[in-house]
Amino acid sequence: MAIAEETGGKVRNETGAGPLYDAEEERFARAKRIEAVAKWVLPIIVIGLTIWIWDRIVVWNEIPHYVLPGPGLVITTLIEDRATLGMSLLVTLQITFLALAVAIIGGVGLAVLFAQSRFAEMSFSPFAVILQVTPIVSIAPLIFIYVESRLVGLLLCAWIVAFFPILANTTLGLKSADHNLRDLMTIYKATRWQRLRYLQLPSALPYFLGGLRIAGGLALIGAVVAEYVAGTGGIGSGLAFRILEAGYRLNIPRMFAALLLIALTGVVIFAMTSLISHLALRKWHESAVKRE
Repeated sequence: MAIAEETGGKVRNETGAGPLYDAEEERFARAKRIEAVAKWVLPIIVIGLTIWIWDRIVVWNEIPHYVLPGPGLVITTLIEDRATLGMSLLVTLQITFLALAVAIIGGVGLAVLFAQSRFAEMSFSPFAVILQVTPIVSIAPLIFIYVESRLVGLLLCAWIVAFFPILANTTLGLKSADHNLRDLMTIYKATRWQRLRYLQLPSALPYFLGGLRIAGGLALIGAVVAEYVAGTGGIGSGLAFRILEAGYRLNIPRMFAALLLIALTGVVIFAMTSLISHLALRKWHESAVKRE
């Protein structure tokens, strides 16, 4: 029966075959537990402290609510105006998710075309770059002049902003497939469709999901900017118009409430896309596989 002995912070058996207990491993495990707790606790503490400082600044300096409302007043306004702001939020979400869906379909489709045809990439990639580098606030007025439907105009503006990250990342992923595997598939006379389906698309998935996380937030930004430019009121107005309306009326608490809704929406969209990425990659890709 082996007899354990303690040496240098480690517990070894009498044969010296190896440590049964390693203090270094225990410290590492403890650090991982602390990191797992701090990942949630620290942001909550920082956000709570920021809100408290915001409230104290308003109270100590007796700032009027039409200049800078306190956090309590913003939350109260959000609750009281939930019907109006809720309808506007639905409008903004509709534009955002429609634009993101169209960006996914168009971006992935065009990326596949670029990966299959070098001439197609050389022909159309300059237009994609031009759309990306041109500010949407300069394109939006022209879109609303030539497009009669307000919904289609808003959708185009949001799509232009969200389209390029998906196209660029997916194209990069399709071209990043292992060249040795490409040569192997060539040796076995795989068709272009088989190479795309079994090699290039799986290789591009992490890149596509990275672009999706970026495009989700950009689609929301594009929808809000388009609403600013459109400036159309009424029942079908989004959160951007509610912010403009509140500014005109000096209803600053409602303005902050609408801004809070936009920020929370962006956080939720990023969390959703991150969760999708994690679920899709957690079992096989290095960026998501947990290390023991």
